[in-house]
Amino acid sequence: MTKQQTLVLIKPDGMAKFLTGNIITELADTGLILVGSKVVQVTRELAEEHYQHLRDEKFFSELIDYIMGEFHVKRVLALVYQGDNAIEKVRHVVGSTDPEKAEPTSIRGKFGRITKEGVFENVVHASENEKESEREIKLWFRPKELVRTIFPTESKEVKKVEYFWKS
Repeated sequence: MTKQQTLVLIKPDGMAKFLTGNIITELADTGLILVGSKVVQVTRELAEEHYQHLRDEKFFSELIDYIMGEFHVKRVLALVYQGDNAIEKVRHVVGSTDPEKAEPTSIRGKFGRITKEGVFENVVHASENEKESEREIKLWFRPKELVRTIFPTESKEVKKVEYFWKS
């Protein structure tokens, strides 16, 4: 068994349908450990970097709008799970990318759909392999946002603007 990490995104359609509890429960049944989570308003830059491998596809623009929440709500829940064979376990639970081909008991099989316009509303994203998992986790999370150190880190001094609540 290989200890791995994987990124899971509950996409805007999953957030709009209030499926976070259902999805997290199903992911918990894998026995993997949740090591990071945050709600993100996805920027165009983040969306395009996340889906860079699909840049040449005809549906790229629609995909970017979808993950940015243009069709639902403008938020995504980003999660990082860790454990033995994490990628395989999560991909099994989430099911096929195409909700109509997904196992009916999988997350996408139960909650996903294809709209009459042909948009895949497949509720979640899960990293495909170890290389993509590392790239995606580093894209969506900073080291201190995870409760376990997953990848080697370094510290750098940076000038930073901090925001505070107005009094």
